[in-house]
Amino acid sequence: MINDLLLSFDMEKSNHQTILSRIIVIGISILVFLLSIEIMGMSIAEMTGGMVDSISAVTANPFIGLFIGLLSTALLQSSSTTTSIAVATVASGALSLQNAIPIILGANIGTTITSTIISMSYISKQKEFRRAVAAGTSHDFFNILTVLLLFPLEVKYRFLEKSSILISSAIHVGGEAGIESGSFGLSIFETSTSWIVATLGPILSLLIGILLLFACIKFISKWLYKILIGKTKDRFENVVFKNKFRAFGWGLVITSVAQSSSLTTSLIVPLVATGKVKVRKAFQFILGANIGTTITALLAAIFQSEAAIGLAIVHLLFNLIGVVLFFSVPYLSKVPVFLAKKMGILTTRVRLVGFAYIFLAFFLLPFTLIYISKSAEKNIDSVEVRTED
Repeated sequence: MINDLLLSFDMEKSNHQTILSRIIVIGISILVFLLSIEIMGMSIAEMTGGMVDSISAVTANPFIGLFIGLLSTALLQSSSTTTSIAVATVASGALSLQNAIPIILGANIGTTITSTIISMSYISKQKEFRRAVAAGTSHDFFNILTVLLLFPLEVKYRFLEKSSILISSAIHVGGEAGIESGSFGLSIFETSTSWIVATLGPILSLLIGILLLFACIKFISKWLYKILIGKTKDRFENVVFKNKFRAFGWGLVITSVAQSSSLTTSLIVPLVATGKVKVRKAFQFILGANIGTTITALLAAIFQSEAAIGLAIVHLLFNLIGVVLFFSVPYLSKVPVFLAKKMGILTTRVRLVGFAYIFLAFFLLPFTLIYISKSAEKNIDSVEVRTED
C-alpha cells in the first residue's frame, strides 16, 4: 500500500513537472515571438529611412496590396506570419495603416490554400475526394465572399480603417492615430534588439527576425497540437462536432492557442473525407478558427504603435463581421457550403479542376492582376507627363 502511495505521488509529481515544463517552453516561445517582431520592426525602420515614399507608392493601389497579401500567404502557407510581418512594418512607420489593410484581407484568402492542397491528396478515392474538396474549399469561399463584401466598402469608405482607429485610440495609451514609430514594444528587448541590428545590420537582422517568427509560429502550433489533440485524436470528432456552437467554440479555442488556422482547418479535411463529420459542421469549426487566428496579430501588436494595434483590430473585425454574416444569417450561411459542395462535385468529375483552381486562384490570377495594375499605373503616369509637356 505504501508502495502504491509512493508510486501515485511520483506520477503526480511527474505530471506537475511535465505541465510546468510545457508552460515554460510555451512562455519562452512567446517571448522569442515578441523578440522577432521587435527585430523586424527595428530592422525595417533602419532599412526604410528614405524609402517610405516608395513603399507607400507600391502599396497605394489597394488591389496590389490585396494580391501581395494573397500571394505571400499562399507561398508561406501561414497568414499568421504575413499578418505579423505587416504589423511590424506598420509599427516601424514604413507602411501606413490604410495601405496595410488590403494586405491583411489578401492574407485571409491566401491562408486557405493549405486545407485545399490537403484535400487533393484524396484524389484516388472518388467519394472521399469529393467530400475532402468540399471541406477544404469551404474555407476558401468563406474568406473570398467576406473579402468581396468588405473590400469595396474599405476602398470606398475606409470602413475597417476608421473602425479600427476608433477602437485602438480607446485602448492605446499615448501616441497619435496613424503611423507612430520609435517605440518597439517591450523595454526588456530594447537593448538586445538594438545590439542585434547594429551588429548584424538591418538586412540580416530582418531575415533573422522573419525566420524566428516563422519558426516560433510553427513550433507553437505543432507543440500545442500535441497537447490539445494528441491524446484525444480518436474521439476528436465526438467531442468537437457535437453541435454547431461547440464546433464553432472549439475552432476558436484551438486556433487561438495554436496560432495557426492552416493547421486547425486542415485537421477537419480527413474527418470530412472519411464521412465522420458533415461539411456544414466542419464549416462552423472553420468560422471559429477564423476568429481564433486573429490572436497572432493581436499578440504581435502588443506595446506597438496605435497604427499597429489598429491593423491587428482590422484583422479581428474582418473575421468577426464575416462570422456574424455567415454564422447567424440563415440563408447566407448556406452559400459557402453550397459552393464548396459544387466544387467537390465538379472536381470529382474532372480531376484537373482542383489543381487548376489552386494554380489560378492563388498564383496566376494575383500575378496577372498585379502586372495589369502596374501597367495601367505606368500608362496613366506617362499620359500625365505628356499632358504637362
